[in-house]
Amino acid sequence: MLSISRQSRKFRGCLAPLLSRYLSSSALPEPQTNPEIHFNKLFINNEWHDAVSGKTFATINPSTEEVITELAEADKADVDKAVKAAKDAFRLGSPWRQMDASERGRLLYRLADLIERDRTYLASLETLDNGKPYDVAYDVDLPFVSNVLRYYAGWADKIHGQTIPVDGSFFAYTRREAVGVCGQIIPWNFPLLMQAWKLGPALATGCTIVMKPAEQTPLSALYIGELIKEAGFPPGVVNLLPGYGPTAGKAICTHPDVEKIAFTGSTEVGRIIQESAAGNCKRVTLELGGKSPNIIFKDADLEDAVEKSHFALFFNQGQCCTAGSRNFVEDAIYDEFVERSVERAKQRTVGNPFDPCNEQGPQIDAEQFSKILSLIEAGKSEGAKLKTGGGRAHDKGYFIQPTVFTDVEDNMRIAKEEIFGPVQQIIKFSQLDEIIERANNTEYGLAAGVFTKDLEKALYVAHGIRAGTVWVNTYDEFPPQTPFGGYKESGSGREKGEQALDNYLETKSVVIKMPQKNS
Repeated sequence: MLSISRQSRKFRGCLAPLLSRYLSSSALPEPQTNPEIHFNKLFINNEWHDAVSGKTFATINPSTEEVITELAEADKADVDKAVKAAKDAFRLGSPWRQMDASERGRLLYRLADLIERDRTYLASLETLDNGKPYDVAYDVDLPFVSNVLRYYAGWADKIHGQTIPVDGSFFAYTRREAVGVCGQIIPWNFPLLMQAWKLGPALATGCTIVMKPAEQTPLSALYIGELIKEAGFPPGVVNLLPGYGPTAGKAICTHPDVEKIAFTGSTEVGRIIQESAAGNCKRVTLELGGKSPNIIFKDADLEDAVEKSHFALFFNQGQCCTAGSRNFVEDAIYDEFVERSVERAKQRTVGNPFDPCNEQGPQIDAEQFSKILSLIEAGKSEGAKLKTGGGRAHDKGYFIQPTVFTDVEDNMRIAKEEIFGPVQQIIKFSQLDEIIERANNTEYGLAAGVFTKDLEKALYVAHGIRAGTVWVNTYDEFPPQTPFGGYKESGSGREKGEQALDNYLETKSVVIKMPQKNS
């Protein structure tokens, strides 16, 4: 087993302050490099089931390209079972519907406590199945999961309507009521965190859930199912169905008894989700792709901007929808920014994600691995200058070298398409108003970064950028209190914050005729 001391570990660059929020004086627990797989079936009605078809599929370790385990593969028949369980759990008079709102909150608090109890195991499982470095899984993902669940636990008994003065002799008020059965489809880049972003507001409002984890990373999501049962959630409130998008995912989206769909993933799949859900006019919220501009002005703290821009792109192997992949650098500092960024990328260590010396693990699977390498080739063929990286990092596993392109033009594929990998593009700009227009010249609008010491300039740019989140002199900050979502083809609706609750609530008006005073 690896022994990892918080005092001796090398926290590099701006990942250090992100991790330091959760560090104490004690040693980082040793990971379970070969964690036992406890659950590989479908979680329906608080029980574990084989697929109706008997089919299974493999989940692959992206570091070794070897099979971790086989899992039950859900399809339409299993979705029907899970939706029925969720519908029964939502019926008037059921334990879930009769439960006090404050008790729903206590269950969410209890779930967060259980996740903290099993933090080492869950971080190890995430590293095995997803490939992200263990220290990041333990010190970033898992605390964020607990925090967001506790945030929504606090909201559970604070959701209320209004009394409304109306003309005539009437008493009018509104109620905020749960939508009902919700289908949720989560991605593979942050399996536990994206699961928590979906579960938190849905459970706080009293909805029931049928969730499909990503087929690449189902293991941690399934383990949470057992913790949901242990926490005391009634049967049928949460159902977890590992499987594929065209079968299980489509069946959830088209099911007539599913009243709400929440999806996080690519814009391409988001369009399919929206079309599939149109049959019975389901509510749909989509958190989709991005090609986020990261703008560095000449008056920025250059050392800080280089490090945080490196983090903005390379964090989580570049597999972030918010990745600051279009780095626009003012011409006066362009050459120095390039030189420092290339040197920083060369220092980045890639390899076994259980090894604390490595900053970067593998890409998620062979498909993503090939796509990223293909886009790197496109960058070279279109005339961008490859300054470092550009190829496979190891003979085995889906590891890619940290890659930096310079002299990138706005119309190149690598400047337009979401790469979702460790490929940094550095683009030159000269004028303030020019850069706002260029930054907005994309089909996406998820996030952006601005680096400058001039607060007036920062606010001018932040207000001009058409994106759901703009970070100033920082990047990838995700407090649970702030809403998150995109403009344009980066999605619709918001996750996190109070606004996420609205996705799972209906508003009902009640108007009562008041008795008239007798003459």
